[in-house]
Amino acid sequence: MSQPYPNIGLVSAIVPARNEEGVIAACVESLAVQKEIAEILVIDDQSSDRTAEIVRSLSVRYPNVRLLGATELPPGWVGKNNAVWIGAREARSEWLLFTDADAVHAQDSAAKALAIAAENGAALVSFSPEQVMQTWYEKAVIPYVFTRLSSRFRFGEVNDPKNSAAAANGQFILIRRDAYDAVGGHASISGDVIEDVALAARVKAAGYRIWFGSGKGIVRVRMYRSFAAMWEGWKKNLFSLMGGNRKAVKTEVARALLPILLVLLATVSVGGVTESILLAATVLGMGVLGILIAYDADLERSGFSTRLLVYGIPGRILFAGMLWASYRSHRGGRLEWKGRAYPAGTPRASKG
Repeated sequence: MSQPYPNIGLVSAIVPARNEEGVIAACVESLAVQKEIAEILVIDDQSSDRTAEIVRSLSVRYPNVRLLGATELPPGWVGKNNAVWIGAREARSEWLLFTDADAVHAQDSAAKALAIAAENGAALVSFSPEQVMQTWYEKAVIPYVFTRLSSRFRFGEVNDPKNSAAAANGQFILIRRDAYDAVGGHASISGDVIEDVALAARVKAAGYRIWFGSGKGIVRVRMYRSFAAMWEGWKKNLFSLMGGNRKAVKTEVARALLPILLVLLATVSVGGVTESILLAATVLGMGVLGILIAYDADLERSGFSTRLLVYGIPGRILFAGMLWASYRSHRGGRLEWKGRAYPAGTPRASKG
């Protein structure tokens, strides 16, 4: 007779945390109720807030929670990579679950990931989390960014072992320990700012299968809680995510802004020739409608509500600004995130 719960205790959850006092409890509690997770290792990455204190109190309620402290950042390392590497070396389970401190998991997130791994023979399973958005700028930028990412990293291509495309989302990566060790773990990508994609690429190149898909109903994340944090976060990542070269940046900026500029030009031209405000307004309205109809299809393909259509125009403008700022930051050789500065490479930050 088979055991009723064959996956009990197969997973070590590893959570890097730097100044996450507002979100760490919800993350840990959502992991602690899952029978598949044997231990939860929270790595306090030199926080200056109450993160460590909160985790200590959680460890009293949940004996499988352990607090670890990150060392001073070694040369050549990005902070998150250093923190999760510390956790990985302490982990004792067959599977490692890397997840961010702002991720909140459904009660069966680990079970579903393990089932997908078994069904597909995958050594790495990653979910693109459901995005929680509260402010207008989150609703404008995040859906537009993810529609562009979904066009660059298509799930079907990533999951095809015959296709070299590889991607993952660092907010949820479940990886088998032997595969992780075989590719050198996070030590092999110590300076990669886009560490999730880099890890997936190494795993797939080594001949292991990976699976990447939607995490809707499985794990949710509110990525940024202020405009400044959102700008800094995408400024760090967008250049590499969108291709990592000047041509790709120009293409994406043009794709975002050119339809808006053409509509404005047509509106001004018609208004100037006909001197009819009504006709100019009609051209403007039809042009905007056309942009939004195209965006509606993108939102549906990426799993977002069509109610976000109203934010489509400002989303394009903000995306273009953030991508250009990211390009300038990389070109200037300096990336900043959570109080740390890293020399910029493409995509590596070679010293830290």
